[in-house]
Order: sequence, then C-alpha cells, then structure tokens
Amino acid sequence: MIHPSTEVKYIDKHVGWGVFATSQIPMGTITYVWDPLEIEISPEDPRLHDPRTADLVERYSYIDPGGTRIVSWDHAKYVNHCCQCNTMSTAYGFEIAVRDIEAGEEITDEYGMFNLPGPMDLHCSDGPCRGRVEAIDLDRFYESWDSQVQAALRLALEVEQPLWPLVDPPTVKAITQLARWNKGYRSVRELRIAIARRVDSSKSA
Repeated sequence: MIHPSTEVKYIDKHVGWGVFATSQIPMGTITYVWDPLEIEISPEDPRLHDPRTADLVERYSYIDPGGTRIVSWDHAKYVNHCCQCNTMSTAYGFEIAVRDIEAGEEITDEYGMFNLPGPMDLHCSDGPCRGRVEAIDLDRFYESWDSQVQAALRLALEVEQPLWPLVDPPTVKAITQLARWNKGYRSVRELRIAIARRVDSSKSA
C-alpha cells in the first residue's frame, strides 16, 4: 500500500503516469509497504507468458528477494525511477522517504533495488542520470544507498506513520531498536541475496 498523501498524475507520453505527494512527506516516513492485497506472481505463473498480461506484469511489477513478482493493487505501481530518488526500498519490506518530499513533488524510487531481469535505459529529468539500470547496480551502489536508508530509518519514530499498522510486529521491533540504539541494521543488499542463491542453486542442479 502506498502512502495516503499521494495521487496519480499523467506526466507526458514518454513517461506516462507518475505518483505525486499531496502534502509534505517528511524524511523517515514509510511511503510504501507490502500488504496482503498485493498481487503475487511466481516465476511459474502463466500470466508471465500470456500475451494479454505479460507486458503489463513486466512494466508494473518488482521482484522480491524470493523471486516473486509483486504488482501493487493501488497506484504504487506508477512510481517512477529517478537516480536522485526521494524514496528507497529497505530490507524491512517497505520503502521510506530518504529526504523531505514537498507537496506537489513527484515520488520517485531506485529501480536498481528491484531485481530487474534485464537492463533498463533511463531518462531522468532531475539531476545526474546514470543512463541505465542494471542487475549489478545493487552491488555497485549498496553502500551509498545504505547510508541514505539508514539515516532515514533513524527518524522513523519521530514522524507520522500512516502505514505503520501494516508493518508486522517483529519489523516494528527491529526498526525501534535501530532508531533508538542504532543496532541491527539490515543492508539493502539483502534485497538480492535470495535471488542470488536461487540462481546458484539452478546452476548446480
């Protein structure tokens, strides 16, 4: 589920739709969290090969660490990439604002954390753009991304969290421990560990 203070707007024919903040969303705010209504599509699901659905699944899904594609039931699926993004995925099952997001500002994400099956060309309109998202990006940039995510997580208990009820109790405990005592941080690199293990296992089979 995406943060309630958001709306979808059409940008242009090249980008399509995007998600925009309707009020300020402070750094440290959870902006998206997996919930039971999300559409889960396993690697064996026929919808990945059905010409009526395959392109839509490819365009609007991300791949979780277990290899399952997730298509958001709400407008979270319209969040676009930006190399200077204002939200990032975490290893805690949610995304978080890594800086203050002003009302009217587009909410953007880092697709390099999404376990994309192949490279994606980029055309960022905000700040420096690296030109392409690749599967290796998480290994290249995780230290920088960890720094941003960890700084945001430390503020998680200090800001309003409309999505907090959707976070499971063990994760709430882990975030509380991190925010109060700076202990137990889970690196964003964990977002691809299960994928790597699954690939290695298939090669050795």
